[in-house]
Amino acid sequence: MKLIDLSNDAWQPAAPEDAAPPAHSHALLTLAQWKAVRDGWPLDLPVGVALANTDEVGDLAADVHRLALVVLDFPKWTDGRAYSQARLLRARLRFAGELRATGQVLVDMLPLLQRTGFDAASLRSDQSLVAARRALSFFPGHYQADPLTPAPLFARHAA
Repeated sequence: MKLIDLSNDAWQPAAPEDAAPPAHSHALLTLAQWKAVRDGWPLDLPVGVALANTDEVGDLAADVHRLALVVLDFPKWTDGRAYSQARLLRARLRFAGELRATGQVLVDMLPLLQRTGFDAASLRSDQSLVAARRALSFFPGHYQADPLTPAPLFARHAA
């Protein structure tokens, strides 16, 4: 899992007041902004969409092949709706781009984030990168499949 430092991130959010932001590489749009510009967005420009945990993932169904990044928000670490959104994006919609967790992301959440399909996270500012890397090494494998590892551990060893 990639740990993202937002101060050095190539993906920059469009201004919230810009309902139809101009097309540029690595633009990070809200769902409403994406809906306003998707028909005219150049196919060769990487674009990302940031979803609130109240947004419907199904609204991206026709566009997942065009998106390089989807950012899912954890407004509180106790609110797990973004886990479900991630699972739907990976398993049902077959989203293959970067899936990033942001907001109140704690080190303790990283193994479950990884299991539900996230491949990147931006930690809350008070969280330790050393502890985060250690947390990601706690479970070297799982018996159950997940969105990023479709073959369960026992099936990989049986071959």
